[in-house]
Amino acid sequence: MTTPLLSPLATLAHQTREAARQLAVLPTEVRNGAIEAIALALEAHASEILTANQLDCETAVSEGLAKPLYERLKLDAGKLKGAIAGVRDLGRLPDPIGVIQLHRELDTGLIMQRITCPLGVLGVIFESRPDALVQIATLAIKSGNGVILKGGREAIRSCEALTHAIHQGLAQADIDPATVRLLTTREETIALLQLDKEVDLIIPRGSNAFVRFVQDHTRIPVLGHADGICHLYIDKAADLDKAIAIAVDAKAQYPSACNAIETLLVHQDFASQIPKLAAALQSHGVELRGDDRTRELVPDSIPAATEADWATEYSDLVLSIKVVDSLTEAIAHINTYGSRHTEAIVTEDCQAAAEFMSQVDAAGVFHNCSTRFADGFRYGFGAEVGISTQKMPPRGPVGLEGLITYKYQVAGDGHIAATYSGANAKPFTHRDL
Repeated sequence: MTTPLLSPLATLAHQTREAARQLAVLPTEVRNGAIEAIALALEAHASEILTANQLDCETAVSEGLAKPLYERLKLDAGKLKGAIAGVRDLGRLPDPIGVIQLHRELDTGLIMQRITCPLGVLGVIFESRPDALVQIATLAIKSGNGVILKGGREAIRSCEALTHAIHQGLAQADIDPATVRLLTTREETIALLQLDKEVDLIIPRGSNAFVRFVQDHTRIPVLGHADGICHLYIDKAADLDKAIAIAVDAKAQYPSACNAIETLLVHQDFASQIPKLAAALQSHGVELRGDDRTRELVPDSIPAATEADWATEYSDLVLSIKVVDSLTEAIAHINTYGSRHTEAIVTEDCQAAAEFMSQVDAAGVFHNCSTRFADGFRYGFGAEVGISTQKMPPRGPVGLEGLITYKYQVAGDGHIAATYSGANAKPFTHRDL
């Protein structure tokens, strides 16, 4: 029987799978050494990386790239420094591979263990954010996985410069650079989705339409989120200063992030404070839209919020405000229009907070803090490959734990199943060790 010929991309993916198998059995200190070598390589090549990103940004401006995507595309010295710090933080995290989750005696001399292991090869497709490439590649290495990356066309120079530095770091650590593969064309993206024999998980990071396209065109399991329609609910028992600070941060600190709020819900008993909230938000350049009750309270005329606004991820300095009659109405609105990403309540009423956090359907539910904390780095995961809004785990920011699976290892001494069945069946001991 002859082996079928592989396509060029399938051949490269197979090489990545083989490199990942070698990576998975390396000692913890070797993989951590590779993480540090990558950090050093990124520092050494910072100038080239930033120059490449500047060229990408200039091209993006000339081609009229949407503002939210442009904000994600920009990689300045501070953002690069933060990404490198995240790489080093990742290196200090415990090794997720080889953890014994279950250790059980089935019978004397018959021992079962459940042990964590890498998934294999990840296919990650993302728009704009070149710093995401750094996070994803290093998470893959730490967790013993290979990764095939496809960045957006708008970030091609940045992605190539970053991948070059990562490959240098891997080579310095004597790890096959094929562990991290970069694709650059749309045709390769389509071909990647067909590689179900070489790729174990696809992680798309982009628009809702793009994620659905990926899901419809592959047999490979897909993990990811589409819209980031997040809400902040200000309860009747809220502290005004906290409410203002949290609302401004959750909207204006980084409006193009998927964990920025798009709708502000205000309890009717707190609605008299809306003018102060509006003034604070507008002072940070936020364009407001509101329902009828909000528009009556805001001194400057603001546009009316439409039904479409409640279901829109602006990813920009735009925010819709709605007055609700009760906590119950706020929860109902969120569960109707939210994208199961991150939702927050501001209140000094612990019972109201508990009800909100138990009844809101989202990967993250926060009390008296900004939705912007929904992030793998801020959670102490080192970084994230993305945020999952699906119900099945992993959910929320996906770090190392989301990139490993497990296998059952059973060792005996000539044991056979027939001994434990029939009229004289021997009982199992099922003793945890």
